[in-house]
Amino acid sequence: MYRLSGVSKRYRRGKQTIDALDGIDLTIDQGDKLVVQGPTGGGKSTLLQMLGGLDKPTAGSVELDGTDLAKLSEARLTKVRASTIGFVFQSWNLIPTLNARENVEAALVPLGVRAKERRRRAAGALESVGLGERLTHLPSELSGGQQQRVAIARAIVKEPKVLLADEPTGNLDEDMRDEIMAVLESLWRERGLTFVMVTHDSSIARKAPRLAVIRKGHIKVSENTRA
Repeated sequence: MYRLSGVSKRYRRGKQTIDALDGIDLTIDQGDKLVVQGPTGGGKSTLLQMLGGLDKPTAGSVELDGTDLAKLSEARLTKVRASTIGFVFQSWNLIPTLNARENVEAALVPLGVRAKERRRRAAGALESVGLGERLTHLPSELSGGQQQRVAIARAIVKEPKVLLADEPTGNLDEDMRDEIMAVLESLWRERGLTFVMVTHDSSIARKAPRLAVIRKGHIKVSENTRA
């Protein structure tokens, strides 16, 4: 699925050079679940952006199914993101004037899916995250946990191979956190997704089958045989 070789990412901040990632090697197989932890500014979100084709490395290669994302044009990257990769973020980024179903449908527009099929698939995706009775509710009529469920439905409605989540429970209390993690866990198992998640929450990290810790641009991956 993913193979990262010698991936570095450097930023300029005034006269200072920041090494967000420094020569990272990483393999993520189809169906893996990898949780990424580390201090703020340690490179976690930068790694996720590389996996999602949202940023390109300063050096090295990021291969997805044998294709180096770093060498693709922006047009090709857009197609890969639209069809293959689902994104969930800490901020739900829902369109306030669209209802739940319409927000989910929006992910299918770039794929050229017809309106009737968009509605059917969006309703199915919302049903799969427990919001089958909230199709016509606006974001303002939903709780924080429900809005995150809509965002998850939007990510999976296009039936991606990969689901990338950046602090998806960061704005939620403990009960909502556990509910959202149960939804994500179920989707990962049932759909055979490759799931990579960035989190500060150690209780989530402890349950991960694979944990990657990034510090000062370097990565260390450990296996959890009890997960």
